[in-house]
Amino acid sequence: MSSLFLREDLTEAPVGDTVELTGAEAKHAATVNRVRVSESVSVGNGAGLLATGTVESSSASSVVIRVEHSERSDAASPALVLVQALAKGDRDERAVQAATELGVDAIVPWSAERSISRWDAQKAEKGRQRWQTIAREATKQSIRPWLPEVEALQSTAQLAERASRALVLVLDPRGETTLAETELPSEGEIVIVVGPEGGVSPAELDRMASAGARIVRLGSTVLRTSTAGPAALAVLNVRLGRW
Repeated sequence: MSSLFLREDLTEAPVGDTVELTGAEAKHAATVNRVRVSESVSVGNGAGLLATGTVESSSASSVVIRVEHSERSDAASPALVLVQALAKGDRDERAVQAATELGVDAIVPWSAERSISRWDAQKAEKGRQRWQTIAREATKQSIRPWLPEVEALQSTAQLAERASRALVLVLDPRGETTLAETELPSEGEIVIVVGPEGGVSPAELDRMASAGARIVRLGSTVLRTSTAGPAALAVLNVRLGRW
């Protein structure tokens, strides 16, 4: 199977032309992935462009690929957004990785009332960058044409405001309806909100519901914060015809 490498500044990749990887991406390709001359690999810009070709030269400082196939993919509509509450250990990071592999279009870190993990002002940007790195690597692993953006840390008040302009679905075992039977829009955003280990608090549920969010459940079991979002994305992928 072809490996994917990212070059975000790539604007075009015509068939017959060459694309060069340099810097950290070239070093990773040559020394970690061990790409060799004549091997088939893919190069994308994370914004819909995906090219496949044959490696003509490979070193830790430069990898050159001759393009044999190039295509552009439109951004998905409706967009799938995962709001992931901060969680202890690496549970939130596992959710980011799996969600990216499952086709999420954007990821939002959420400082929930019951989040054990906390990001202060200094940690917030560092944490966002860490999640973006995880999403980038998962994009490469799954050979996706679009790299999901990790947005800035948001509060419950900001999520409530988002519910006024998008379909916000809060996953909670107490939801009266299931995700599978919820009516979905054909454009805009579908925002899935996943709480931390202790779940979404009653006050948070009330605030988001009052702003227009819907409280839905996945099924009869309670999932971990690391698996609830990816499970919801799998359901939505089928319902939206992505799979």
